[in-house]
Formats: sequence, C-alpha cells, structure tokens
Amino acid sequence: MADNKLYEILGVSRNASDSEIKRSYHKLAKEFHPDKNPAAGDRFKEISYAYEVLSDPKKRQTYDKFGLKGLQEGGQGGGFPSDDFLGHFFGDIFGMGGGGGRGRGRARGEDTIHPLKVTLEDMYVGKTAKLQLSKNVICGPCKGLGGKTGAVSFCRDCHGQGIKVSYQQIGPNMTRQFQTRCTTCQGQGETIDEKDKCPKCKGKKVLNETKILEVHVEKGMRENQKIFFRGEGDQQPDTQPGDVIIVLQQKPHELFKRTGDDLLMEREITLTEALCGFEFVIKHLDGRDLLIRHSPGEVIKPGDLKGIQGEGMPQHKNPFEKGNLYVKFEVTFPENHFANEEQLKKIESILPPRPVFVMPTGEDVEEVNMMEYTASERSRGREEAYASDDDEHMHAGPGVQCAHQ
Repeated sequence: MADNKLYEILGVSRNASDSEIKRSYHKLAKEFHPDKNPAAGDRFKEISYAYEVLSDPKKRQTYDKFGLKGLQEGGQGGGFPSDDFLGHFFGDIFGMGGGGGRGRGRARGEDTIHPLKVTLEDMYVGKTAKLQLSKNVICGPCKGLGGKTGAVSFCRDCHGQGIKVSYQQIGPNMTRQFQTRCTTCQGQGETIDEKDKCPKCKGKKVLNETKILEVHVEKGMRENQKIFFRGEGDQQPDTQPGDVIIVLQQKPHELFKRTGDDLLMEREITLTEALCGFEFVIKHLDGRDLLIRHSPGEVIKPGDLKGIQGEGMPQHKNPFEKGNLYVKFEVTFPENHFANEEQLKKIESILPPRPVFVMPTGEDVEEVNMMEYTASERSRGREEAYASDDDEHMHAGPGVQCAHQ
C-alpha cells in the first residue's frame, strides 16, 4: 500500500501539483506557526518536514516509491532527520511506535571510566588487580520491560520523546525554542500504571549489582594506558552496553623516573668518588641488587649521564626487550678549610697544574677581597644603591646648578 502520510499532513492528494503543495503549506504554516499558536509546535514541525520532502522532486520521488522507510534508509545524505528523530517525532502519526531507528542497530550506552593507581614496580613485573564495580543490569523478572507485558505505553504528553518542545515569544515575529524534560514520564518517554510495575525493579527496568573485574596490568604498560572490558558498562533496555575502561595512573617513585622504555635516576657522589672511583648498589624494580662500579682515574663531572644497557623498562608485548637505565651524577664538594697547607700541597702535586699567574704592574692594580655571596645580600645591595641615588637627588634641589668651567 502506498504511503500517503506526508500528503495527508499537507491535506493534498498524491497527484497534487507543486503549486498546490506550496499553497497548502503556506496556509497550514500560517495557521500553526508558533507565533500565533505556541501550543502547536509539534504540528508545525510535521508540516515543515512534509513540505521539505514533497517540495523536492528527488525526495518526493523516493518517498512515492519507497515511502518513509525509503527516506530513512536511502536519504540520510540529503539532509533528512535521523532514524531516531523520525521514530520518536512521527511515532504516533506513522505507526512507528518510537522504534524507527532500530533497523540500524541498538543505540550504544556510555563508557564507564575508572582510574587505577599502580606503582612503577607493577608496570615492570606485571600485576593482577581486582576492581569492584557497581553497575546496572537488566531486571530479570520483567526482562527489562518495567512491568507486565503490554503495560508499558508511550507518554502522550511528549509523544515518547521524553522531552517537550516549547516556544517563547521574545519579540515581534520572533520566538525562542527550548526543551524541557517531560514531567509526566520523568524523561523516559513511557508510562506504566503503578499497579502494573515490576515488584523487583519498581518499573525502572534495571537493577544495581556489584561485579568484580580482574585487571591484568601487563609488563611495560605506561601511564594513562587504557585496559578495555567490552560490554561491561551499564545495561539499559534496547541499548548496547558501553565498555568499562581502566586508565592506569602511575604513583611517583622515590628513586626512578620513567621516560618511554628508559629509566632515569640521580646519584650524589663525593669529590673523592668522582676522582678515585666508586661502588654502590641499587635495588631494582624486580628486587634485584645492581652493583654499579666506576674505575679509579675516570673522572665524573657534575651533571654527567652514564647508561646501563638493558636495565630499563620492559617493552609492552615484548617484555624480553628492555630500555636502558641512566644515572645522572651530581658531585658534592668538601666544605671550606677541609685540609691544611701540607695536605693541599700533596693534593696539588697529584692534580693537573694550575694555570701560570702573571702579576700585573702599575698604579691601576688594586687587590680586592671575596666574600660569601647570597641572593639576599644581592637584593640588599641593590636597595642601598637605590637609596644612595635618592639621597643625591634630594640634596640637589631645584636651585642647584652645575658650575660651568
């Protein structure tokens, strides 16, 4: 049977000419425009959509041949409303019952994101953590219907949309459209008589339950890496459950910093160690003790970076390959007056010679003394200098002039 719903909305026959369709549209649009009839917002939308289709030769041809379903399946690229819009908006008119969009698959629920705190050791050796998750599941007794079979009906106040569209006059020939949640159905788009509601879920269609997920943190995983549990999100009727996504968040480590697959640590050594060699042990992330040794005579300078191959983080999915461990050295120098004159002469005899100093001569040579320097002393010196400048300006009053020679 031919689909004549759009023609019926405009009050014209299937063989109506373009001018007849246009005249009918202008007449109905004027009668049901929200400016004149604010309560007829839905009716005005129906009229506008019907005219949009029937005034376009290609859309009208598709509609005449395949009906509204043909427009939905083949005409989305031409600016038609989506399946869900047509299903809800024209539900009662076209007999679609709000399910027009289901031909393309169920809607998908939102994903649930959970952060998981892990240590650097966990990402080095791997770990299995248990996560307790609270989620909604379809009510078993009513199978997600919310009540007895046939007890659920579309809300007449919002036509199954869950929202109401209202119009407000804001000026001459100007209206503002806004949406509000339907108070009759509480935004559900459906109503169930109290006596027919499921005693288990009280008409909510879902129940809350607790589930334990085992989260496998694999070797080499990184900060903010995601672990997916497909379809473990909240359940809703006629909706595909979303995913539960675990996001790894690494706790700070007291010794190591991670950069990709490499590890970095800082180590303070004395001047003696920097010149004469050293040995020390560090506890690695898997519990091993690593002996690090530096030969005497190989000088370590402040800020030097040394690498240990293959002692960094394991690569994810290829844990037998590892990055490198880098050690950044800082050298601590001895306090002042750490040795007497005789010891200093011995030290100087071992170290490379000092540059030769040639004393300048002349009347312009002046010897000065160095003192300990701090930032606070520098700022105090600036304040004294500024105060001195101010004093000079204060003494040089407006009546004082420079003497000319």
